[in-house]
Amino acid sequence: MQKERLFAIVGSINYLIVVFLNAFSDLGHKIIIQNTIFKVYDGQMQIVLTAVVNALILLPFILVFSPSGFLADRFAKSKIMQYSALFAVFITLCIVYAYYKGLFIEAFALTFLLALQSAIYGPAKYGYIKELFGKEHISEGNAAVQAVTTVAILGGIVFYTLLFELRYTDALSSEAEILQAIAPIGWFLVIGSLIEFYLALKLPNTMQEASTRNFKLRRYLKGAYLLKNLKTIRRKREIFDAILALGIFWSISQVVLAIFGEYVKSNLGVTNTIFVQGVMALAGIGIVFGAIFAARYSLHYINMGLATVGALGITAIVASITFVESMAIFAILFALFGIFSGFIMVPLNAKIQMLSPRVHLGTILAGNNFIQTIFMFSFLCLTTLFAYYGMNATSLFYLMILLGIYLSWRLFKRYLVETFWAFMGICASFGHRYTYHGLENVPQEGSVLLLSNHVSWVDWIIIQLPFERHINFMMEKDIYYWPFFHAFFAKGNAIPVSPKASKDAFGIAYERLKSGMMVAIFPESYISKDGQIGKFYRGYEMMPTDYKGVIVPVYIDGVFGSVFAKYKSKGWRNIFKRREVNVYFGDALSMDTQHHEARNIVINMKEKYGR
Repeated sequence: MQKERLFAIVGSINYLIVVFLNAFSDLGHKIIIQNTIFKVYDGQMQIVLTAVVNALILLPFILVFSPSGFLADRFAKSKIMQYSALFAVFITLCIVYAYYKGLFIEAFALTFLLALQSAIYGPAKYGYIKELFGKEHISEGNAAVQAVTTVAILGGIVFYTLLFELRYTDALSSEAEILQAIAPIGWFLVIGSLIEFYLALKLPNTMQEASTRNFKLRRYLKGAYLLKNLKTIRRKREIFDAILALGIFWSISQVVLAIFGEYVKSNLGVTNTIFVQGVMALAGIGIVFGAIFAARYSLHYINMGLATVGALGITAIVASITFVESMAIFAILFALFGIFSGFIMVPLNAKIQMLSPRVHLGTILAGNNFIQTIFMFSFLCLTTLFAYYGMNATSLFYLMILLGIYLSWRLFKRYLVETFWAFMGICASFGHRYTYHGLENVPQEGSVLLLSNHVSWVDWIIIQLPFERHINFMMEKDIYYWPFFHAFFAKGNAIPVSPKASKDAFGIAYERLKSGMMVAIFPESYISKDGQIGKFYRGYEMMPTDYKGVIVPVYIDGVFGSVFAKYKSKGWRNIFKRREVNVYFGDALSMDTQHHEARNIVINMKEKYGR
């Protein structure tokens, strides 16, 4: 249903197709140039030239940081995408001319102009997500854009590599001969750009208020805009940290993709570009699924813990590459690399857009591109330098492992508790599908006491999943001090309870509620063995009610009888079918609601909604 609502937004389909065609055409020309290099050059020179191609694509994002941000804030983002698409039509026509004439250097250089168009287009494209889809769909919008972009990249790799190989023969020995042989392929770039321009003309203008700022060339050339815009980006530390994390991630990705071709050629003797590009393209398939999963796990809020999970995942994948000697296993690893990449990109991009004020959205997104590009450009230069002086691909993979460890540590440090909940949510979703009802009954701010039935070991995970606010759970003291988990429970402000010191625990819960936090209690005190609502203990009634807050009753249905419950269902069950779990949040109650009243309300919820 969420997807239907997303695509029902006027202009959403046209926008996503425009995003697809822009990436598809950009990637097509890059693939043709890279495959030409792959066929003509070997070893270190191949790594150097591949890195130079990637550098030409990145350099415009550095040079037009300030102008692209200004344009995205000053003018309607739909208009910028329209003019950028028109510019792409003229560039692709020039590219086709270079192909037919066998002008490799000129075609190589036109990579820069095509990237320049993307650099101007980028801030408007990503800023348009927030304007078109709104804050309530920002994670889904980012996931859709990331999935569409990745499909375009994947499709471009497969499509243009297949056409390249079909027209290539071993008799072709020079760059000029290869370009002339594949020249007709260039018309697909032109056709794609024309369709992109036509659909861009149909995009709705979502600009709420026109900006009156002016751009002064002298200030730009002196670097005044650069310093001012960098200062704007650094105002919110979380935005800046997210941008840095994306920069490190893209650096790892760029280097891995740049050296993989030479690595398999030298170590496995693979020379067919279809195999090499096809394996790397599987990362694109992974990104599509990773983006979809990230949107699903961010259905109720931006799940930042996924970024840490993703960073740990790509680090493990890069570490595994150096031990693999099979293209089939490489294919699996690159697909997983893509999934974990989606976990990184979707929440970090969504968080940047969400925290950015509208008036500076274009500037911040341009700064995001700028800093990411600085990272990628720097690492590609290092890759070129290391390769030139004899460092092989294996050594470069080791460097990327270290960088991945650093990225994981940065994200883990900032999103420690979020990482724990993201990991728990992923694990809990393997066998369950969760649907939440009545979330509007839970205030987003202020003191909230949740009183829930208790049917499984994972009830606390289930209740936390739809909330960005951290719930202060009251839990048994023995569980609170479990090895490994204790650090997360303590950081997450869980409240340990023991039969001998329950008064102290409720005193802590009272202080948390008084300061406006959310506390959750399972007043039955034990996990139900028969699925019925047991006796509610009156411990929470010992807390004073000298503050403004509400009690929200909760009923969990569908977990009883599962592997996480004390009672296990008898008989055969399809392990591939996920269990449907429904969680109901009742109407808010006053803080002086008695335990027997709360129990009756939960029983009524069970009778009304239970299966």
